[in-house]
Amino acid sequence: MRSRRSPPAQRLIVLGATGTIGVATVRALVQRGHEVVCFVRPRAGPGGALGLKDSKALLCGANVRFGEITDPASFERDGLCGEQFDAVVSCLASRTGDPADAWAIDYRAHEQALRAARNAGVRQFVLLSAICVQKPLLGFQLAKLAFEKTLIESGLTYSIVRPTAFFKSLSGQVERVKRGKSFLVFGNGALSACKPISDRDLANYLADCLEDDGLQNRILPIGGPGEALTPRQQGELLFSVLGRPPRFTQVPVALLDTVIAFLTGLGRWIPSLAAKAELARIGRYYATESMLVWDPETGRYDADATPTTGSDTLAGFYADLASGAVADERGDHAVF
Repeated sequence: MRSRRSPPAQRLIVLGATGTIGVATVRALVQRGHEVVCFVRPRAGPGGALGLKDSKALLCGANVRFGEITDPASFERDGLCGEQFDAVVSCLASRTGDPADAWAIDYRAHEQALRAARNAGVRQFVLLSAICVQKPLLGFQLAKLAFEKTLIESGLTYSIVRPTAFFKSLSGQVERVKRGKSFLVFGNGALSACKPISDRDLANYLADCLEDDGLQNRILPIGGPGEALTPRQQGELLFSVLGRPPRFTQVPVALLDTVIAFLTGLGRWIPSLAAKAELARIGRYYATESMLVWDPETGRYDADATPTTGSDTLAGFYADLASGAVADERGDHAVF
């Protein structure tokens, strides 16, 4: 049985607070009575669409401070401000997955923030990572792993949370299907699977890491409730919610390989195409690799070994999207 200490209010500084997971996490922390300071860019959100007033309105209940997370002097001066904090909670991530951006944000910005926080007396660091770093084939995965290692070796109490797919990452075809089009799958639609998790359930899990001894000094893969779902099953779920017969279009994985090879070749002379080639490699990875716990002994993903939390379901999320009760907010991570 886990040892859960009495959860007194803590003073926290949150990074990556204006993303959808960040906003939900700030809300969960404020609701639990913590004193929350958010360090955000002056122009935040997808495409830098959020100004100062927008960020403050979005992060209601928190103290919002502005600066540049890539500048360690700014984080110390404008974020920490020489004050005492109990913990850092980071939902910060590179926006595109481009290797240069990933190493700048997923590694260097985090490493600088960790060093400054430790020097300021912070005792605990909760990091939102990603389950895909189990099989690192991409630049952003290597950057995340490098910081995970740095955090583990830092001497701070840490929790490294590796969620499976977010609801928002599986929402890209809702409007397409609503318009009467087919649901696109790679291969037969069963090449991968995940246990989708909502922003709210993940936010509460991150907040639990501050209070639950059993979630500390550990790497924590986590998914949402229910069985693992393949892309075809996700499509069937969406058609069911919309009350329509399922229609699928199968896209050969070989097509992605051709696109990657073409863009990589041209990318030697045209940098913008090299970036597109990396995005295509990311797309191929997610099309063929499951977001579940990887068992290196069997060489397979293990749905049963992938922990779950929360109560929000993908079916409920699709229903809310279809009815307009929630907005589709994929931001810089949109695929379809």
